Order: sequence, then structure tokens, then C-alpha cells
Amino acid sequence: MLRLVGAALLASLVTTEVTADPYPLDYWARRSAISGVSLSPDGSQFALTRIFERGGNPIIELYDSDNLEADPIRIDSSPMEIMPGIRWIDDDVFLFTARQQVRDQIEGFNQGVYEYQNVKYDGSAKNPIGRIRQDFFSVEGLLPDKKNKILISVQEGVPDGMQAGASTIRPRSYWEYDIKRNRKKLLMRGKIALGNIQFDKDGNATHAFGYDIRTDEYTYHWRPEGTTEWREMFRLHEDSFENFFPIAPDPVAENHFLVLAHNGFDKEGLWSFDAENQKFSEVLYRRNDVDSGRPFGHSNSLSNSDDIAGVYWCKDRCHREFFDANEAALYRQLEKIVPNAGFVSITGRSKDGNTLIVANSSPRDPGTYYLIRNGKVSKISGRKPYLEHEELADVEYITYAARDGRKISGYVTVPKGEGPFPLVVMPHGGPYVSETVDRFDEWSQMLANNGYMVLQPQYRGSQKYGLEFYKSAFIEGSEAGRAMQDDKDDGALYLAEQGRVDPNRIAMFGWSYGGYAALIAASREDQIYQCVIAGAAVTDPDMQMDYYRYRIRGSAKIEQLTTWDGAVSPIKEVDKINVPMLIVHGDNDQRVPPEHFDKYIDALDRASIDYKKLILEDADHFSNTLFYHHKVSLYESMLEFLENDCGLQANDASLASTVEFR
Repeated sequence: MLRLVGAALLASLVTTEVTADPYPLDYWARRSAISGVSLSPDGSQFALTRIFERGGNPIIELYDSDNLEADPIRIDSSPMEIMPGIRWIDDDVFLFTARQQVRDQIEGFNQGVYEYQNVKYDGSAKNPIGRIRQDFFSVEGLLPDKKNKILISVQEGVPDGMQAGASTIRPRSYWEYDIKRNRKKLLMRGKIALGNIQFDKDGNATHAFGYDIRTDEYTYHWRPEGTTEWREMFRLHEDSFENFFPIAPDPVAENHFLVLAHNGFDKEGLWSFDAENQKFSEVLYRRNDVDSGRPFGHSNSLSNSDDIAGVYWCKDRCHREFFDANEAALYRQLEKIVPNAGFVSITGRSKDGNTLIVANSSPRDPGTYYLIRNGKVSKISGRKPYLEHEELADVEYITYAARDGRKISGYVTVPKGEGPFPLVVMPHGGPYVSETVDRFDEWSQMLANNGYMVLQPQYRGSQKYGLEFYKSAFIEGSEAGRAMQDDKDDGALYLAEQGRVDPNRIAMFGWSYGGYAALIAASREDQIYQCVIAGAAVTDPDMQMDYYRYRIRGSAKIEQLTTWDGAVSPIKEVDKINVPMLIVHGDNDQRVPPEHFDKYIDALDRASIDYKKLILEDADHFSNTLFYHHKVSLYESMLEFLENDCGLQANDASLASTVEFR
């Protein structure tokens, strides 16, 4: 039996008639109606964040798992904005984070305008809601055998809210925190060589990650059980492209750790590592086509906290490989129950195992949450319930050959109707990240809903395809603006050659590195695009490189410096621009500061280049700072530009001219 929480609200947002016309942009611009559904340890309650109004901020709603029709308890944190992510500490206590804009402008690179604060809800207290008067902290884990105690960490000396953006080797301090009494006890202060420390469920340190400034090496240490002695297990030079990442102690091998590592192989795998003898013991899972992905824990983390249920890996879609047969059977059953099943995950499970929160996301499902309690399945709601599944687009996995013969993969969002379609090439940011087909992508779905096919090319340097593919982006002639750019163009040409897109109706839209790629595309001599849209774009690689040069160490620094050091510079290519441009930037962008936008606009004006621009006031670089009004402006500007300035929606037979394919 499926039941809907908040049905009256949903009915006011959705028309019952399904139409082939594109959805109003208002539907795409709204932030998620609900998110972050989280279950109490005993399963009797669950909490979620909900946004009622189009431009409103989230509130928290607390539901009785046995009476979904009852009015929920509602929690607001005005004037602060509640962030998604609710962490239950006990059956009647949970924590969440709130933020507030405290500055009008950023204070420099990676220094945003928000500050953050931890907030506690205690249902047993006389005044259940209250901000915690401690330094902003991260919850490292529960301490189930210590009543009301949790393990927290703080990056000391860092302004509130800046912890997440600070370098990964900045030392943290670790505390045992009494959530009821609002008191904390210091367990350990990290240092450069032991900057990030992991603990077991009893609060005992198990292993640590740090940096040796004398040798420029990452260092990995461990503690034999029952001791306070740190021993070194591994070193990795910062110039290495390989990975070594300890996950947790190996539950079946004493003094061994589960480690994600390459160990000389092209594809990353999951290994058992002998810490005492400082050597790899055995490979537990490794593939020859893609990196193995990360291990995932048992669905019941409260009663099986040390169990590894399997690993997942992503290629055409994301797959799970199970080590636990019972967990495999559970997930297979859920995939049969959940409509439009894509990536199905158990986001919460009660300690007795009888209550679950299940989430699904797929190209045709923006995200839907279900409650399973004592064998009964109830639908809670969807993140964007006003988008009908049947009106959303399918996503396909493709492979094609770049002009130098390298195999490139990509994801194609296919609009309804008959082709050939206009195409928007949408490269991901990063650039050294990965994408997958299982998840809902708002930008590509919005474009497809308006008739555009979307290609998301996994150009060289994209992660999950192994070291050689990753490192190929750093080879001279391959770096940003060169062969990495060819990979994007060749994907568009491949789809045109297949007859799926019109070669005379192609555009590029990207954000961050993707915005940089769009600017480079605008000045390509062998031009295949009719226009470009560049969002939050790096326009001057030299300036961006200087931001990173002295701020971070290790492989992250190598990636950033190598990316921009050999890159084609858009600001030096202005005189080669040969297509219409729409340039978008947030005026509080901390990752690619507005100086990039300002300098580039000045260069365009000096060169008398026509362009359109859109400034998103108070927007940062990241998606969680793009609010309803930002997205309405962005989507309206994009579609108007694509149709009127670019002519992509034109369907004149005269446009069907021939084009020479490589």
C-alpha cells in the first residue's frame, strides 16, 4: 500500500493532465520539495526537510512512523537557513546544520559569505530546539555504548563554516561530546603528520592520514588494537598519481586494513593491506574496465557497523557487487518494488531491522523516498513530485572514438519525438571527476524537456576509467583546451554522423571547468558550434593557478596547477571568438572569483565582441547557493539565447546542409 505524506500540498502543485508541452521553467527552478529523510534509531520517527513555497527556505518536519496522516512537528531556524542532512543521535535527539549569510561579498578565494552552526533537537527536553554553543563541528560517528555521547571533530583556527573548504591535511581535533549536557572532552589533537584520524565505535583511534613536509609524502599510520602507539603503514609521494586510501580495519584479518589502492595496476581496487608488515596482502575486488568504486556498509549500520556488504562501480550505470548474500537479496527485492528503479539505496534502518527508509534516483525519478515498516511499504514523497516520471527523458551510455583513436564514453539525454535533434554538449566541471547515468540531472532533463538532446562527454581526465585515461589529460597537447576539448567536439560529431542530431544546431553549455570549455569552444577555428553558454568559467588560467599555488599540497595541487599551467587561456583567445556567447557568473563565487568574469568582459568590450551576460546576485559557485530566483533567470536566459541568438530550435530544411565528418 502506497500512501503520500502531504498529499494536499502536492495536489496544489501538480495538474492531473499529462501534456507533451514542456514544463514551465518554474517547475525546474524550485528547490527540492523534500530532502534528507532520516530515521530514528528505534524506527518510531523520521525527519525530513521540506520547502513549501517556490522561493522559500527549508523547514524540518518530524513524523510518527506509525501514523503518517498525523500532522508533523515542524521546526524552523529563521533567520538561519536549514541545510539538508539530519543526523540522529538517539531515539529522541538529532542534529542538523543551519547557515546564514553574514557578509555581502566574498573575502577571497574559497572564503564564502556564509557561516554555519550546529543545531540540536531533543524531543524529551522542555525546550526541544536549540543552537549548540560550541565551535562548528563535524559528527565523526556515534558512540553507541556511551549514552548521549558522540564523536566530533573541529578544524581549529578555521572560521566557522570554512571546514569543508579547507585543505584535507589541515589537522583536526577530536572530542567526545555529550549531546544532552552540551559538554565535550578532548580525545586527541591532530598534527600535520596525523591530520585526519579515524576511530572505531568505542572511540578508539584506529588509523590516520597526514603529510610529511620534509619529504613531500602522504603518510598513513595505524594503531594496534589495545595500544596508544602509532605505527607507520605506508607512504605515497605527492607526485604520485596512484591512490592509497584506508577505509577501515579488515574485520577478518588481524592488523590488516581494507584499502582502496592501485598497487601498480591501472584500475583502482579494494585490497587487504598488512599494516604490520607494510605490504599488500590480497586483492578483494578489482576490475579491468573501470575503477572498482568504494565499499559500502551493511544496511543496518546500528547493529552491523563493522560489516562491509560489498562494493559498487559505475560505467554504463552504477552496479553493486555484494559480499553478503542477505544484503544482495534485500536490494534485489527493493529494486522490484520501487517504480523507475535506478540507484536504490537504504538511507536509514532501525536497530531491530524492521523499519527502513529507501531512496531511489534515476533519470526518470528526481528522487523518491519510501518508508518500509513491519513489512508495509509507504511512499513518503518525491524531491520534485510535480515532474511526472513518464514526461522525463531516458539517458543512454555511448562510446565513440576521438580523432586520435582514444575511446571516449558519454551519456546522452534523449528528448521525446523524432530526430535529428538540436544538441547541447554539456561537459562536467572539475575537470577530474566522474559522472554516471543512474542519477537525475536537472540541467540535462530541463534541456531535453525543451527539445534538446544533451551529451555529457567523459573526456580524458575524467575519473573512474583508470590511471592511464586520467593521466592522459596531463600529456602535452592533451591538456585543457586541446585534446580534452577535441573529445567533446568529437562526441557531437559522432552523434551527427549517426543522424541523431542536426550538425548545424549544436551548442555547448558548461559550468566551472565546463564553462571554461565553453569559452574555448567559442574561439575554435574548426568551429562546429552555433553558440556557447559559459557559467562560472575560469577565464584566466594564470590567475586561477595562483589561487591554488600556495593553498594546498599534494595531488590536488598537482591536478589544479597542471590543469591550468598548460591550458589554453580564454582571455588570450578573445579575438578568435566566432559564435554568439552568453556568459553567466555569480557575484559571490568563491571558487572562481568574479575577477574572472570582470576581466573577460573588459577584454570582450575592448575587442568589440558581441555577447550577452547574466550576473546572479549573491550566488556562489556551488549548486546549493543557486536559489529559485537564480535558476528562473538562468533557465529563461539559456532557452531564450539558444532559440533566438543561436537558432537551435529552427527547423528549416535549408539547415540540412552536408558536413564533413572525421
